[in-house]
Amino acid sequence: HEPDLLFLDEPTAGVDVELRRDMWRQIDAMRARGVTIVLTTHYIEEAEEMADRVGIIRGGRILMVDDKAAMMARLGRTEAIIDLVQPLASLPEALQGFPVHLEQDGHRLCYRGGDGTGKGKAEIAALVKALVAAGIDFAGIDIHESSLEDIFVGLLSEGQAA
Repeated sequence: HEPDLLFLDEPTAGVDVELRRDMWRQIDAMRARGVTIVLTTHYIEEAEEMADRVGIIRGGRILMVDDKAAMMARLGRTEAIIDLVQPLASLPEALQGFPVHLEQDGHRLCYRGGDGTGKGKAEIAALVKALVAAGIDFAGIDIHESSLEDIFVGLLSEGQAA
Protein backbone atom coordinates (compact mmCIF):
# COMPACT_ATOMS: atom_id res chain seq x y z
CA HIS A 1 0.00 0.00 0.00
CA GLU A 2 1.13 3.53 -0.78
CA PRO A 3 -1.28 5.80 1.11
CA ASP A 4 -1.30 9.58 0.72
CA LEU A 5 -2.57 9.97 4.28
CA LEU A 6 -1.81 7.75 7.27
CA PHE A 7 -3.33 7.96 10.77
CA LEU A 8 -1.24 6.48 13.58
CA ASP A 9 -2.61 6.30 17.12
CA GLU A 10 0.18 5.75 19.66
CA PRO A 11 2.15 3.51 17.27
CA THR A 12 5.08 2.95 19.62
CA ALA A 13 3.20 2.50 22.90
CA GLY A 14 4.32 -0.69 24.59
CA VAL A 15 6.93 -1.75 22.03
CA ASP A 16 10.58 -2.44 22.77
CA VAL A 17 13.35 0.00 21.84
CA GLU A 18 14.52 -1.94 18.77
CA LEU A 19 11.03 -2.20 17.27
CA ARG A 20 10.36 1.46 18.10
CA ARG A 21 13.46 2.56 16.19
CA ASP A 22 12.53 0.39 13.21
CA MET A 23 9.01 1.81 13.17
CA TRP A 24 10.38 5.37 13.19
CA ARG A 25 12.71 4.59 10.30
CA GLN A 26 9.75 3.31 8.29
CA ILE A 27 7.57 6.28 9.25
CA ASP A 28 10.39 8.69 8.37
CA ALA A 29 10.82 7.01 4.97
CA MET A 30 7.10 7.39 4.27
CA ARG A 31 7.26 11.02 5.32
CA ALA A 32 10.20 11.57 2.95
CA ARG A 33 8.04 10.17 0.12
CA GLY A 34 5.43 12.83 0.85
CA VAL A 35 2.93 10.82 2.87
CA THR A 36 0.93 13.00 5.27
CA ILE A 37 1.02 11.39 8.71
CA VAL A 38 -1.36 12.27 11.53
CA LEU A 39 0.12 10.93 14.75
CA THR A 40 -1.05 10.82 18.34
CA THR A 41 1.59 10.21 20.97
CA HIS A 42 2.33 10.66 24.64
CA TYR A 43 6.04 10.59 23.79
CA ILE A 44 6.74 14.26 23.21
CA GLU A 45 10.29 13.61 22.02
CA GLU A 46 8.76 11.67 19.12
CA ALA A 47 6.65 14.67 18.14
CA GLU A 48 9.66 16.97 18.45
CA GLU A 49 11.75 14.71 16.24
CA MET A 50 9.19 13.90 13.56
CA ALA A 51 6.46 16.53 13.39
CA ASP A 52 6.18 19.55 11.14
CA ARG A 53 3.01 20.72 12.90
CA VAL A 54 2.01 20.04 16.49
CA GLY A 55 -1.36 20.07 18.18
CA ILE A 56 -1.67 20.09 21.95
CA ILE A 57 -4.83 18.64 23.47
CA ARG A 58 -5.85 18.85 27.12
CA GLY A 59 -9.05 17.42 28.51
CA GLY A 60 -10.36 16.75 25.02
CA ARG A 61 -9.89 20.39 23.96
CA ILE A 62 -7.36 21.59 21.43
CA LEU A 63 -5.17 24.20 23.12
CA MET A 64 -3.00 24.96 20.12
CA VAL A 65 -2.09 23.79 16.62
CA ASP A 66 0.91 25.38 14.96
CA ASP A 67 4.03 24.85 12.91
CA LYS A 68 6.45 23.18 15.33
CA ALA A 69 9.37 25.53 14.63
CA ALA A 70 7.15 28.61 14.96
CA MET A 71 5.66 27.30 18.20
CA MET A 72 9.08 26.61 19.67
CA ALA A 73 10.39 30.03 18.63
CA ARG A 74 7.33 31.84 20.01
CA LEU A 75 6.90 29.94 23.28
CA GLY A 76 10.41 28.72 23.97
CA ARG A 77 13.21 30.42 25.81
CA THR A 78 16.96 30.28 25.80
CA GLU A 79 19.10 30.22 28.91
CA ALA A 80 22.86 30.44 29.21
CA ILE A 81 25.21 30.17 32.14
CA ILE A 82 28.60 31.76 31.58
CA ASP A 83 31.36 30.92 34.07
CA LEU A 84 33.63 33.94 34.43
CA VAL A 85 37.39 33.64 35.02
CA GLN A 86 37.37 36.66 37.35
CA PRO A 87 34.30 37.68 39.36
CA LEU A 88 32.46 40.89 38.54
CA ALA A 89 31.38 43.20 41.37
CA SER A 90 28.57 44.57 39.21
CA LEU A 91 27.24 44.37 35.69
CA PRO A 92 29.47 46.40 33.33
CA GLU A 93 27.91 49.05 31.09
CA ALA A 94 28.62 46.88 28.00
CA LEU A 95 26.23 44.20 29.33
CA GLN A 96 23.41 46.46 30.54
CA GLY A 97 21.27 45.94 27.43
CA PHE A 98 21.14 42.15 27.82
CA PRO A 99 18.71 40.14 30.00
CA VAL A 100 21.51 38.99 32.32
CA HIS A 101 22.30 38.97 36.01
CA LEU A 102 25.21 37.89 38.19
CA GLU A 103 25.20 34.89 40.50
CA GLN A 104 27.69 33.08 42.73
CA ASP A 105 29.34 36.28 44.00
CA GLY A 106 29.94 37.53 40.47
CA HIS A 107 31.57 34.32 39.19
CA ARG A 108 28.60 33.44 36.98
CA LEU A 109 26.70 35.47 34.39
CA CYS A 110 23.19 34.16 33.72
CA TYR A 111 21.20 34.93 30.58
CA ARG A 112 17.53 34.26 30.06
CA GLY A 113 15.96 35.57 26.92
CA GLY A 114 14.57 34.86 23.52
CA ASP A 115 11.13 34.51 25.11
CA GLY A 116 8.65 34.78 22.29
CA THR A 117 11.21 36.03 19.81
CA GLY A 118 13.15 32.94 18.77
CA LYS A 119 16.28 35.08 18.82
CA GLY A 120 17.97 33.63 21.90
CA LYS A 121 20.98 32.15 20.06
CA ALA A 122 21.66 35.38 18.18
CA GLU A 123 21.42 37.37 21.39
CA ILE A 124 23.84 35.00 23.14
CA ALA A 125 26.29 35.42 20.25
CA ALA A 126 26.02 39.21 20.67
CA LEU A 127 26.52 38.80 24.42
CA VAL A 128 29.69 36.77 23.87
CA LYS A 129 30.99 39.45 21.49
CA ALA A 130 30.25 42.10 24.12
CA LEU A 131 32.13 40.07 26.76
CA VAL A 132 35.16 39.73 24.49
CA ALA A 133 35.07 43.43 23.52
CA ALA A 134 34.88 44.39 27.21
CA GLY A 135 37.86 42.14 28.02
CA ILE A 136 35.83 39.86 30.26
CA ASP A 137 37.26 36.34 30.14
CA PHE A 138 35.05 33.33 30.64
CA ALA A 139 35.89 29.67 31.18
CA GLY A 140 32.77 28.14 29.68
CA ILE A 141 29.22 28.60 28.57
CA ASP A 142 26.28 26.24 28.92
CA ILE A 143 23.26 26.94 26.71
CA HIS A 144 19.82 25.39 27.13
CA GLU A 145 16.91 25.89 24.74
CA SER A 146 13.36 24.88 25.55
CA SER A 147 12.31 21.50 24.25
CA LEU A 148 8.82 20.80 22.97
CA GLU A 149 8.23 19.02 26.28
CA ASP A 150 9.19 22.20 28.22
CA ILE A 151 6.69 24.16 26.14
CA PHE A 152 4.01 21.48 26.54
CA VAL A 153 4.40 21.43 30.33
CA GLY A 154 4.28 25.23 30.41
CA LEU A 155 1.07 25.32 28.38
CA LEU A 156 -0.58 22.72 30.60
CA SER A 157 0.53 24.58 33.74
CA GLU A 158 -1.04 27.78 32.38
CA GLY A 159 -4.20 25.79 31.68
CA GLN A 160 -4.27 24.54 35.30
CA ALA A 161 -4.05 28.11 36.59
CA ALA A 162 -6.79 29.37 34.28
